[in-house]
Amino acid sequence: MQEIERKFLVRNEFKPFAKKATRIVQGYLSSVPERVVRVRIYGDKGFLTIKGIGNESGTTRFEWEKEISVTEAQSLLNLCEAGVIDKIRYLVDIENYTYEVDEFFGENEGLVVAEIELPSEDAVFPKPDWLGEEVTSEARYYNSMLIKTPFSKWR
Repeated sequence: MQEIERKFLVRNEFKPFAKKATRIVQGYLSSVPERVVRVRIYGDKGFLTIKGIGNESGTTRFEWEKEISVTEAQSLLNLCEAGVIDKIRYLVDIENYTYEVDEFFGENEGLVVAEIELPSEDAVFPKPDWLGEEVTSEARYYNSMLIKTPFSKWR
């Protein structure tokens, strides 16, 4: 269960290309890099996710996810560390890939990040003109870090 993904800032308008938009609210039972444990409500579904520490490039890491009820997710959110991630995720298909573009709200308002899951670290993938600087290896863009130091506090 290895996840290989790259993360980019978004610099131009992407919404006209989105096929779907879904609200996400998530919190963290553990946000230490070695074992991030996330609780998420994604639209009308709940999820519990465990992620391991990333490799040196930040592109590959262990990920395990289990669907749970929204009621269970809401209960677990009450146990989470302080802070919450509130965002809308847009799905944008380009060729055989899907970009997940997250527009953040609350203390992370103004941040828009695109992620793409890849079959291998050296996979060639399409880069639309709205894609900006790559931030894959920058931990501050991880959602678990945005809870601790929100985007609004970077400036």
